[in-house]
Amino acid sequence: MLSVLAVSFTLSSFFCVIAALGITGYRHGRAKSEGAHFPMSPIRTFRKNRATGRIACAVSAFRLFNKTKRYLRNHARGAFIAMFNNFTIRRGLTITIAGYTLAIVAVLLAAAACLRQSNQALEQMVATDTAAITHLKTSSQRLLQVRLALGNYETLFMLGKASDDMLPNARKTLKISDAEFDAYLAKPRDTQEEQLAQAARTARTALIAKALNLEFDALAQNDFNTFRTLQVQTADGLYATYDHAMSALEALQIARQQARYEQAQRQFHAMATGAVVIAALALVLGFIARGALSAAVMKPIESAIHHFEQIAAGDLTATIDASRDNEMGRLFAALRRMQQGLVGTVTQVRGGTGAISHGAREIAAGNIDLSQRTEEQAASLQQTASSMEQLTATVRQNADNARQASELAVDASTTAVRGGDVVGKFVHTMDDIATSSTRIADIIGVIEGIAFQTNILALNAAVEAARAGEEGRGFAVVAGEVRSLAQRSAAAAKEIKELISASADKVQTGNALAGQAGQTMGEVVAAVKRVSDIIGEISAASSEQTGGIELINRAVAQMDEVTQQNAALVEEAAAAAASLEQQAERLDVAVAVFRV
Repeated sequence: MLSVLAVSFTLSSFFCVIAALGITGYRHGRAKSEGAHFPMSPIRTFRKNRATGRIACAVSAFRLFNKTKRYLRNHARGAFIAMFNNFTIRRGLTITIAGYTLAIVAVLLAAAACLRQSNQALEQMVATDTAAITHLKTSSQRLLQVRLALGNYETLFMLGKASDDMLPNARKTLKISDAEFDAYLAKPRDTQEEQLAQAARTARTALIAKALNLEFDALAQNDFNTFRTLQVQTADGLYATYDHAMSALEALQIARQQARYEQAQRQFHAMATGAVVIAALALVLGFIARGALSAAVMKPIESAIHHFEQIAAGDLTATIDASRDNEMGRLFAALRRMQQGLVGTVTQVRGGTGAISHGAREIAAGNIDLSQRTEEQAASLQQTASSMEQLTATVRQNADNARQASELAVDASTTAVRGGDVVGKFVHTMDDIATSSTRIADIIGVIEGIAFQTNILALNAAVEAARAGEEGRGFAVVAGEVRSLAQRSAAAAKEIKELISASADKVQTGNALAGQAGQTMGEVVAAVKRVSDIIGEISAASSEQTGGIELINRAVAQMDEVTQQNAALVEEAAAAAASLEQQAERLDVAVAVFRV
């Protein structure tokens, strides 16, 4: 169905293209083509014979192509010729590419739809039909194995060869059969399959409940007579009903697989038929596009080449037809504008040659006057260059003096820095002396304390010697001497302390003076540095002035050279003006070739 829709879409697109091509031609050639009838019988024939196969469709398409070709050749030739005069190249290429693109898209859509449906049918066959048949066959086989296992158990039991696991294994097989049948019932079904599935389910349930379960019970109780009775009277009939229902259900699954296969074959044949029809329509479109592009491109190009050859020969009087409403019409319109522009240019050139000759003579006279003024300007520039050289020498001397002053300032700054360093060291030495004086004062204090304690000890010794009487008289003499030494030590220490105090005061005064001297030297160093910086700036400014004046000298020299060159160019311009006058005369002769 999708393939038929794709073919119908392509046919509609093709006839829309034909209609678009014919509207303009119909308006231009209505009188010539009035009464003509477009043959539609091939389309009806194609529709009637569509079911006969691809060969009949191909034949119908070929007949349609031939009849369409004859119709376009006999009935609509004048209309299409009138249409092609206004048929744009872009429109032709667009229609051609669009037609082929539509054909390709239609084929691809039909192929994609066919493949999708085939894939869906295959998936349905694998996922539903094949799986359903597998579950049903497995369930039936396991159920048959259960019946055979029960019969074998009876036979082997009679022979004394039955094993205890035969009945449990048979029950496991029955459960496997139930699971397979339940797996089938879990899948989706339509109404017809649901009826058959319910019938098979009912028959299977009856077989298991009324026969197999009772047979299991009879064999478990070794009641073989009941087992045989159930097999003959009940199980065989119920199994036949179950087998009939399962056969009908399996037949339905097989029939559906066959139907899906036949549907896939029909889709394949429809796709092939649509491809043949689209190919035929593409051939028709290619033929029409070839005629349209030939009429819209080749003849106008030949006419344009003829006009270009006339213009190259100098003939600007030909009439250029730009009535076409397409790219070629715009080309001829541009060619006509070019011809008109050449006519205007030639006319202007003819009218301007006289003016050029007159202007060249005036230019020559002006160049002579300009040459005189240029020579005067050159003399003035030479005087200016001489004055600038003198100014350069003066500024250079000032720069040298400033450089020497800067060097002296740098030396003074260095000397001041060294003096500042010496003062700093002196201040540091005075600080060390003050520190030593403080330590000496501390030591003298210790000596005074020792002398005081020695005096007290000597006094105590004299007291003890007095108490001892004659025996302590010698000790009293020694104690008196010791006391006398202690008093003299205390007096000496006091004098030293006074001297050290006076020295410390003087050291502090000297330290303060040294600090003031260091600060003064720092200010001197800073002032010398500022003077050095100012002199350096003056030296740099003098150097810059020297460089600027030298640049001015070079500029003046260049101006002098340029002035000399201008004088030479003025003379050359005078010669060029004379040559220009001659060229204008030659141009007038060359333009005389064109006919306007």
